[in-house]
Amino acid sequence: MVKIEQNKNGREVIIEENPFSRFLFINTKSAWIWLILRVYLGYSWLMAGIGKVTSDAWTGENAGTAVRGFMEGALSQDIAGWYAWFLETLVIPNAVTFSYLIAWGEVLVGLGLIVGLLTGIAAFFGAVMNMSFLLAGTVSANPVMLMIAILLAMAWKVAGWYGLDRWALPILGTPWKVTKK
Repeated sequence: MVKIEQNKNGREVIIEENPFSRFLFINTKSAWIWLILRVYLGYSWLMAGIGKVTSDAWTGENAGTAVRGFMEGALSQDIAGWYAWFLETLVIPNAVTFSYLIAWGEVLVGLGLIVGLLTGIAAFFGAVMNMSFLLAGTVSANPVMLMIAILLAMAWKVAGWYGLDRWALPILGTPWKVTKK
């Protein structure tokens, strides 16, 4: 359904959601789907992050070693020129900083998704990390995790309904309105 409204600047066209999108991304009845995907993805990130946080090569005495080795390996592959520049000029010279950012970022994304706090933001940063790993040539579970993260970010309004977002987002000023039919 297309709805045309008049506003002070002229006409504004509002295209209504189709029933399937409305169910998935607006209706809290779909929240159980997002709960399953959210906890799965969160657990994956949390376990990966804990593995890194407890590793000497990531956050210990030899912090930065794993990042430097991984990125130098990525540079030996056929990767995008702009990404190679990014790795050579920013990541590798600051490998220790990026090591901590990645390790703790994975833990925080995992915790945020598991408890459903700032779900859309956590999913977005998870997607950024997945995309970075893909650009560096690591496939593994990254495509699946990236797709789930994109869907969770799109469903941010209801993805954290069974989680802390249900209470946190209204307190933070999210423009939620509960409408009953």
